[in-house]
Amino acid sequence: MKKTILATVIPALFIATSVSATELYNDEVNTFSVGGHLSGGLIGSDEDDTEVNSVSPRINFGATRDLGNGFAADARLEWSINTSGGEQALSTRLAYIGLTHEAYGRAAIGTQWAPTYDVTGYADMPIAFANDFLYPSDMSAMGTGRADDMISYRNGVEFGSNMALNLGLGWQGANDITSIDSNTADGKDVETTTAYDARYQVALSFDIAQFSIGAAYNAGDIDFSGQTKESTAANVSAKYGSYGQGLYVAAVYGDNENVFRGKSKSRYAEAQDMEAIVAYAFENSINVSLNYEAVDAKLLEKSSSKTVYSQSALQVEYNFLSNVVGYVGYQVDLGSDLAGHKDDNVWMIGGRIYL
Repeated sequence: MKKTILATVIPALFIATSVSATELYNDEVNTFSVGGHLSGGLIGSDEDDTEVNSVSPRINFGATRDLGNGFAADARLEWSINTSGGEQALSTRLAYIGLTHEAYGRAAIGTQWAPTYDVTGYADMPIAFANDFLYPSDMSAMGTGRADDMISYRNGVEFGSNMALNLGLGWQGANDITSIDSNTADGKDVETTTAYDARYQVALSFDIAQFSIGAAYNAGDIDFSGQTKESTAANVSAKYGSYGQGLYVAAVYGDNENVFRGKSKSRYAEAQDMEAIVAYAFENSINVSLNYEAVDAKLLEKSSSKTVYSQSALQVEYNFLSNVVGYVGYQVDLGSDLAGHKDDNVWMIGGRIYL
């Protein structure tokens, strides 16, 4: 067996960002790079007017330093960009420093992609529509995607040339988050503050050739409305292939307690979510994908389970150049059991330039 830093040391979206980054300086000890992407296009739906939109635009700066004896330090700053104008032009997406050793693994501290996302991000691939439930309003405090104020550790073991076991651990200190609950009995918005106690998470994945399976568990107590409850997210996932290279198939399933989920701004006592995607990238750079996503939940422990939302999207992406991608997608609303819901099919078209 050989210990190594495997692909899951840096989550999928960090890998995509680093591939598109431009290295501005490299003296064989220090490096400095700039990356990110900007997109522009149109979005419209059955219920809303057509608007100009940009899908998750960002800019980042990265630096590394070879410390010798197998150690390397790195730092990354990344901001989301407000392309619509206004006083707040930038907001923090990532801000962390890391230390990596070729045998001992990698540790990082700061706002970063959480170990949970190492396995739940398998289906979060298309530009236009994917994995709404991974980004609840308390994502940063829960550490379900990007995690604020986290300490993480990752390492892996290789078995031969095509098998590997990967481990990710994460810990966050206590913090508070204020949210708006719009699913109250009288229909009025209520502002609530939730106190999150220290949280921990663990993620495991196993790779064999082009197949991967993963599992993650994320837990910690929360205090809201005068009550203390455990807030947990347990996920399993599987994938085959590499997105953008021939056939790609992936699925993610989650079982959660006391977590905000997806499009709803309510905390659910219990919730189950899933995402599945099948995609095929042709040799002419056309990548076609079909995905399905749904969340079923109970608002109260003794209430019946309802479909919060369910949807499916057909999407096409085309690489005009290695760093220029066009995309078009149509998402069909498959219904919800929430009061007042109206089916709202959404379409999107645009282009993205990677920096």
